[in-house]
Amino acid sequence: MTAKDAAQLASRLRAAGCVFAEDEAALFLDAAAAGDEELGTMVARRIAGEAPEHIVGWAEFCGLRVRVAPGVFIPRRRTGALVEQAARLCSPGSVVVDVCCGSGAIARVLAERHPDIESYAADLDPVAVACARENLAGHGAVFEGDLFDALPARLRGRVDVLVANVPYVPSAELRLMPAEAREHEPAITHDGGSDGLAVFRRLVAAAPGWLAPGGSILSEINESQADAALAALQGAELSASTVVDDELESTVVIGVRG
Repeated sequence: MTAKDAAQLASRLRAAGCVFAEDEAALFLDAAAAGDEELGTMVARRIAGEAPEHIVGWAEFCGLRVRVAPGVFIPRRRTGALVEQAARLCSPGSVVVDVCCGSGAIARVLAERHPDIESYAADLDPVAVACARENLAGHGAVFEGDLFDALPARLRGRVDVLVANVPYVPSAELRLMPAEAREHEPAITHDGGSDGLAVFRRLVAAAPGWLAPGGSILSEINESQADAALAALQGAELSASTVVDDELESTVVIGVRG
């Protein structure tokens, strides 16, 4: 396809409301190995509202290309702050668990950076679990179930780093989310209950029984939720702190078992 054709494709995407039309045009042109017919299908799906990552089947996250199946939560750039904090806590032999793992992107990045860790991931959604198993093949085990219910009992009291990108959007604010997330990602990956912290509180309440002495739990939240999140961690007798990444516009809360 010529530069003129690429420009026309970008113009078509821009007219459909795609803010990053040139980048998306280049992405689809590169991904459409089967030619014009496949390209046309990709563009039609994008115009219908699907995210580019679901269309091409992968997302770039922390320097890695991560498999993302349709209907699976797409890892966000801001979650890189959560990865950085978790990575600092990993050391050879650490037992690391990614709960609410979605595609398994966080666990995959941590396993790539720290090949000597013992890596596990879990999610409630069977579609996400299947996707995570692709991403973590040869890197870690993935389990299906609700939070800690998914994990084997042998991990109880042994987890050194527990990372969880929990759903934290207040239920009343789900309608304000971009349509591609609202319509093409499961609601359970966003809906955090009345104040956005319902899943987080459940996770924190059970975490001490799974963390090793000195083990940490980390989660991404909205900055406005920090005080309530810290209170939940302290209520579980965990030391609590926050890390704010202004560049990524991300807030991470960390609890440590004494």
